[in-house]
Amino acid sequence: MEMAIEEARKAASRGSVPVGALVVSGSQIISSAGNEVIKNSDPTAHAEIIAIRRACRLRNSHILDGCDMYVTLEPCPMCAQAISLARIRRLYFGAYDPKYGGIEHGARIFEHAPHKTEIIGGVLATRCAKILKNFFENKRN
Repeated sequence: MEMAIEEARKAASRGSVPVGALVVSGSQIISSAGNEVIKNSDPTAHAEIIAIRRACRLRNSHILDGCDMYVTLEPCPMCAQAISLARIRRLYFGAYDPKYGGIEHGARIFEHAPHKTEIIGGVLATRCAKILKNFFENKRN
């Protein structure tokens, strides 16, 4: 999760919402990304989507069996569905997102998804939430 937090910080420095994601197989990081929504003028350029795309390209497959994902914020419904479609084995996420989350809140994608990813929420949640809180406070000031 520490490396996902670093990706979130990089995203903040680019002006994007500070969310970072990693795709991991065993002890090997396959891909990492931070949000690039602002940088790419692309509303789908969430950290999770970018990390999944990179991992799929490296594996030359649309399936990431045996891979885990670490994300600093509860994924939105779009990202949760992509995680399911990629068949990611386990998802670890940091801060909960009561407003836009798609796992513990809102759409609860994994309750309906064909692939049941194991979910572990709240990993370093306070640190992950603080990065987001600071980002939005700075935007308002």
